[in-house]
Amino acid sequence: MIDPSAIAHALAEKGIVADESQQRAIDALSALLDGNRADAARRAHRGVYCHGLPGRGKSLIVDTVYALASCAKRRIHFHQFIRDINRLVVQAPRSDDRLGDVSRAWLDGVDLLYFDEFHVHDIADAFLIGRFLETALACGTRIVLTSNYEPRRLLPDPEFHERFAPTIQRIEHHFDIVAFDGARDYREQRVESTQLRYFAPLDDTREALWTIFAGYEAQAAIHPADVEVAGRSLPVTAAGKQLVWVDFDALCGTPRSHLDYLALAERWRGVIVDRLDTAMLRRRDVLQRFVWLIDILYDRKHALFIASDQPVRAALDGLDGAHDVSRTTSRLAEMQSDGYVIALEPAHRSTVSQETIG
Repeated sequence: MIDPSAIAHALAEKGIVADESQQRAIDALSALLDGNRADAARRAHRGVYCHGLPGRGKSLIVDTVYALASCAKRRIHFHQFIRDINRLVVQAPRSDDRLGDVSRAWLDGVDLLYFDEFHVHDIADAFLIGRFLETALACGTRIVLTSNYEPRRLLPDPEFHERFAPTIQRIEHHFDIVAFDGARDYREQRVESTQLRYFAPLDDTREALWTIFAGYEAQAAIHPADVEVAGRSLPVTAAGKQLVWVDFDALCGTPRSHLDYLALAERWRGVIVDRLDTAMLRRRDVLQRFVWLIDILYDRKHALFIASDQPVRAALDGLDGAHDVSRTTSRLAEMQSDGYVIALEPAHRSTVSQETIG
């Protein structure tokens, strides 16, 4: 079992004193981690499901406890999990229960599994995650889920919701359900970064973006090109070892899926999004792609720089044409704060090869 004082100390180092709902989650997580996998398989509750509004500390609390857990563990974002499992299912030998076989192999050696930002909006994903959770619970895997949705609001589409009901019932039966209902939004209260990351309006932003790109790329130069991302061509303004600089229309205005953004995040540690016309966010498909992009960059603590015609967070207010827009707004607030530590290394060089940037 994790020493509660160790959790309190780790949170205190981040300037956090747990509120009532956060403490309920800490208690549930500590109970889950008390004992081993065999003990978990015998318990009524083999997981913890934390849900609530964006920014209420779900990931903050679970990440803190997860870091202290000494068992064999794995943390994965939902988009990456769906991609990886689908690939494995396609490659697996035929069997009467191919998904179950793949799930058991994927879970081998994993004692604690942590899904951050768990959600289900698609019936195909619902089928996959339902069978996976059933298999994981049968294997005795301890599971932690964080979500913006209480279990009964998963897969809200009335056409398909009832087909997911058995999985919802399984979650309600086997998981401690903890609602994060505190008033404080931790992301909104972060201090803005000393390095400006979002620029608006678009007038004269080119020089600012160049300065950022050159600051992290030792061989910085503007070389417009087409690069391949997830098997599709992506026109870019510049691509270095750490940063890719791309227009918003090319990145989110054309048909792409979350697979494109996963591939992009695996290749670069930061993205400069240029010429974001916020009127495009009123299109449902464009908005959904932007939500996916932010989710994937945020999960990896990758850098994000944006040049838009007006402040992008203000432009998102009141938009509901895609899933989880409120989470995106909250994450954008954190991603421009000093508390969001980006995984970029400054370039060390005496000269910069700058080409025309106009």
